[in-house]
Amino acid sequence: MEEPDSTEAQPPSGLIDNRIAELGDWRGRTLSRIRDLIREADPDIVEEWKWVKATSPGTPAWSHDGIICTGESYKSTVKLTFAKGAFLEDPARIFNASLEGNLRPAIDIHEGEEVDGDAFKALIRAAVSLNSSGRKARAQPGTPRPPGAKGADKKAVLLAGGNPQIAKADGDAPVQAYIEAIPG
Repeated sequence: MEEPDSTEAQPPSGLIDNRIAELGDWRGRTLSRIRDLIREADPDIVEEWKWVKATSPGTPAWSHDGIICTGESYKSTVKLTFAKGAFLEDPARIFNASLEGNLRPAIDIHEGEEVDGDAFKALIRAAVSLNSSGRKARAQPGTPRPPGAKGADKKAVLLAGGNPQIAKADGDAPVQAYIEAIPG
């Protein structure tokens, strides 16, 4: 009989504890502080361990009615990626990475940097609220996409009869362009 894989034998919180201890440097301390802030912001948060495969030991994730964020650690960065971050207000502008994407902006923390705890907790609470609302996350109509984002510079092509030809993969930017071009 084979022994269970170490990731299957432990609860996610234990795996996150192990990751923090394994890092053993500023990245472990940073991930630990972020974890504490997440728990303060939402005591009902669920800790998970996602995406385990042969080439990766897995990634810490925090969920409440869906994924809120992940906490990845790299050589020079701790990256906190918000699953629906593009739909959250960020008045303190703490999102500083992956801003060119359509959905998942992130916070990159480098050695010696500190995250504004109150602003971070506000983002966590907003993400929980969005997930708990049951609404699908949608960009505000007319919101321009960042340059380089998928569909940002595409225009709708009109077919015979004035119907737009819009590929699903282009997102809603061509649809918005078409709607704005309608006379009247």
